[in-house]
Amino acid sequence: MNSYEQKFNTAIANTFFQKLPLNDQNFIKEQAFEYKFSHQELQQIINIARDLEMWDEPRIAEIFPSHPQKKVLFKKLRTTYESIRNTPNSYANFTLKNIPKEQKYTFKTETKEGFGLGLCPVASEKTRCCNLLTLDAVESCGFDCSYCSIQSFYNQNTITFDTSFKDKLLNLNLDVNKTYHIGTGQASDSLMFGNREGILDALFDFARKYPNVILEFKTKSDNIKYLLENDVPSNILCTWSLNTPTIVENEEHLTASLDKRINAARKLADKGVKVGFHFHPIVEYAGYLDEYQTVYEKLILKFDPSEVALVSFGTLTFIKPVIKQLRSREFRSKITQIPHEDASGKTSYPESTKIEMFKHAYESFKPWHKDVFFYLCMEPHELWSKTFGYQYATNNDFEHAMLGAYAKKIGQNYLI
Repeated sequence: MNSYEQKFNTAIANTFFQKLPLNDQNFIKEQAFEYKFSHQELQQIINIARDLEMWDEPRIAEIFPSHPQKKVLFKKLRTTYESIRNTPNSYANFTLKNIPKEQKYTFKTETKEGFGLGLCPVASEKTRCCNLLTLDAVESCGFDCSYCSIQSFYNQNTITFDTSFKDKLLNLNLDVNKTYHIGTGQASDSLMFGNREGILDALFDFARKYPNVILEFKTKSDNIKYLLENDVPSNILCTWSLNTPTIVENEEHLTASLDKRINAARKLADKGVKVGFHFHPIVEYAGYLDEYQTVYEKLILKFDPSEVALVSFGTLTFIKPVIKQLRSREFRSKITQIPHEDASGKTSYPESTKIEMFKHAYESFKPWHKDVFFYLCMEPHELWSKTFGYQYATNNDFEHAMLGAYAKKIGQNYLI
């Protein structure tokens, strides 16, 4: 084994090289031996090849430039790659690969230490945050959304229930003179498992015990059987994460269709349950504004603002472990094919793109502005004034405005 072959084998050891198609592997190896790429250069080339294959774009051999100088060649390769990444995505010729056709997971019950009630896991002083409290009623999710960060924290195929959840919930001591906003949809989907292990029984009892708690169930399912068959406490909000048919079909695998989610929300609103809608993430792709506009108009047509507590907007943000996790999967997704700019320690779209998507979304809901609470999820406070025309000075101001609006919507007094 010559010296460069040994160097090459060492360089690819902890990369995605073995996950690439064989022809990509052979091509990269040929070029590496010709140009004697460094360890770092090889890693970048392998990541580029992995991204192109995942995005269903022209493969590495198709965009690889020809130039005798390695430095120039590498610069041209990066330029072409960045051009592909920065061009708005098109799903027109995108073909899915290795996407599950049905939900396959294992249920596990165990007594867990602690309770799982804490601050939103992505809370940050660098962005405007509503100070949501999150309750990990279930760990991991049976859906398979391409962009979801849950897969980086839990075993995607194992759904874990805490056998002592009900007792812990009932023994929780909260200040009855304070309004709380608690969400159960951060570590899993709030409704997809229904009342399995008595989870909804326990949450309904908790909501009845503490009418000063605004309990939010966030979902991408249409599993509302339990809620239709039982009296729903007025302090429970049921909210749906919505997206365009293009994103639902290509990136939100195994979830309920857009129409099924909206129809489920309509059924609960008919029962008197206050509902809400999260457009998070809004994803840029060719023609995306028109398709989102259609969804916004459908909601305005189907719901009266008196039935709706909230509408939120957010977009794709990534941390390095999530990008690494996505690259390791044997599937196709265009979800990381975006311009990656710094966003408070993470990466996301440039500000100009965010202004376009959020301003368009907010202005589309103009008929609801006076009666529904709108907010941006985990975005810099300056972005509020550029999209909504106003902003909150602090996270506490944001939280107070949100809780006051929710309390009024459900007919309760807001307790500071």
